[in-house]
Amino acid sequence: MVGRELEPAALEQAREAVASRAWRRAHELFTALAAEGALEPEDLERLAKAAYWTGDARGSISTREKAYEAFLRRDDGASAAFSALTLQRQHVSMLQDSVAGAWLTRAERMLEGVSGSRANGYHAIARADAARARGDLVGALALVERAQQVAEQVDDPDLPAWCAMRRGMYLVDAGRIGEGRTLLEDVAATAAGGGLGTYTTGAILSNVASMYRDLGDFRRAVEWSDATMRWCERQEITGFPGVCRVHHGEILRMLGRLEEAERELRTACEELGGFSPAHAGAAYHDLGEVQLRLGDLGEAEDSFRIARELGEDPQPGLALLRLAQGDVDGASTSIRRSLQVAAFDRFSRARMLPAEAEIAKAAGDAQLARAARDELAEIADQVPSPAIRAASAWTDGILALIERDPRRASDRLLEARKGWHEVAAPYEAARATVALAEAYLADGDDEAGVFELEGAVGAFERLGAWMEARRATELRVQAGRGGGTARAVRTFMFTDIVGSTSLIEVIGDEAWNDLRRWHDQALRSSFDEFGGEEIDHAGDGFFVAFPDPTSAVACAVEIQRRLAEHRRTQGFAPQVRMGLHATSATRDETGYVGLGVHAASRIASLAGAGEILASVETLEDVPVARASDLRSVALKGIVDPVDVVSIDWRSANER
Repeated sequence: MVGRELEPAALEQAREAVASRAWRRAHELFTALAAEGALEPEDLERLAKAAYWTGDARGSISTREKAYEAFLRRDDGASAAFSALTLQRQHVSMLQDSVAGAWLTRAERMLEGVSGSRANGYHAIARADAARARGDLVGALALVERAQQVAEQVDDPDLPAWCAMRRGMYLVDAGRIGEGRTLLEDVAATAAGGGLGTYTTGAILSNVASMYRDLGDFRRAVEWSDATMRWCERQEITGFPGVCRVHHGEILRMLGRLEEAERELRTACEELGGFSPAHAGAAYHDLGEVQLRLGDLGEAEDSFRIARELGEDPQPGLALLRLAQGDVDGASTSIRRSLQVAAFDRFSRARMLPAEAEIAKAAGDAQLARAARDELAEIADQVPSPAIRAASAWTDGILALIERDPRRASDRLLEARKGWHEVAAPYEAARATVALAEAYLADGDDEAGVFELEGAVGAFERLGAWMEARRATELRVQAGRGGGTARAVRTFMFTDIVGSTSLIEVIGDEAWNDLRRWHDQALRSSFDEFGGEEIDHAGDGFFVAFPDPTSAVACAVEIQRRLAEHRRTQGFAPQVRMGLHATSATRDETGYVGLGVHAASRIASLAGAGEILASVETLEDVPVARASDLRSVALKGIVDPVDVVSIDWRSANER
């Protein structure tokens, strides 16, 4: 039929494009062929696959439904069942569970009386996933064995890989970590070698990264996550990279790379909206977790809301958000409801139980905290994960604080902090440090408590976790010390060249390098003249600390005037924006850290080309001829709005 209606050469080109995974070309060629005449069901499957990998999930579903019907007309029940199973998976991703269930039922009906086809194997895998979701790991493993038997009879290299992947995942779930990890790593190595289908490869690489995430081995998790992202970047695909970004962003969050994680997850949310709403829900969940750590409570609220609308349970972040908002009862109800749903998933429970203990501490509920401690200790015994052991020790320490046993609390919290450091989870380690300080203070050792709080403040500030940094600072003040000797009052300046990327494209690399050298020399001479201390120089921007606001403002004005003069006499100078903020900050080996430094950076990011934007506090005692009207701006990571003005440096007073 195809040979009579369609050009054989064009059809062969389209098939070759699929075989070589040139998905965009394959989609264009098959779409053109479909407009000319009827495609065979196998070619409809190819077109559906090409549509999926070019980001058209709904078009893929529509085309695959046509393939299913074409297989039925041919009386090929096994192939129709395979199409139905794929449609079931795709409808789950689109949050159409009822439709997905109907396609699974159709597949099962097609397979009645059929044996030895690849569809039988994938049907067993689908049933195994359902068994796992019910907590029936024995049944799930038995079904994987059935799928493996089918795989040995059919010519499908992907089916054995799915069997190995699922068996490895279920063994890890069952606590047989060594066996499961070996299986997953072996099949991941095969996938990375390029011998498997695109969807199978992406699923395997993502799942091995997720396994290490669950085990709390974040260093290995990020290695596999990076490998998955590199694989995605090499493919000519759209949509699916967003799935990879979800796992990558979550692991970056655990490693304390919060702003990087936020960027990755925002991109994932954009990529997944119409491609896979189910995965988009996970992306918004993880984005909310990052925003919560950054102290952006309003944005976290929005992200968690969208995640829930997309069918994702955003825990433990949602409960901890309620706690941060002062709603202890709401936090307790939220986490308890989610723990009732996640009855069979030990890894999900291990992530939520520490939050339940923390909420119980706020409520003064020792009984609830003890129940969370006992269950988490049991999971830690069953699953040899250093991260879960650290969480177990932390939860026991929290219970000891509630029970007013500071000695036991400090012992357990020291163990927790050590465990979090070992798995490279700096945020969790810093939170354990705050709890440890509480234990020392409760035991009457104020000096040790304040010392730990000062360390926690620095750690949170380096992470950008400003809400936690403020909380630790408040505890330090309550302990009778407003700050250590490392605190200093400075006026911070951030600068950068506006539109540098476009400028490089226009003038070329060589001219850009010459221009940047001139820019750096000009700004550094002004910093030296006005007593500025260069803290950092990244790319085309500077971070400088001044001893007082007057010097900082005078320097900023001088720089803008020097650039304007060079522009007038030489024909060109780059446009530079600046932000100024007078505040206190912590001095450490890297320079200055703290909420004030963060505020200064954010103020600079709001400035326009050739603008000096300063906080109102900076100008309180500085004579400036003219500035713009005061305006309040929201700075990312800072709860309260900040008042800023734009300095009119063209008419500002000479120093």
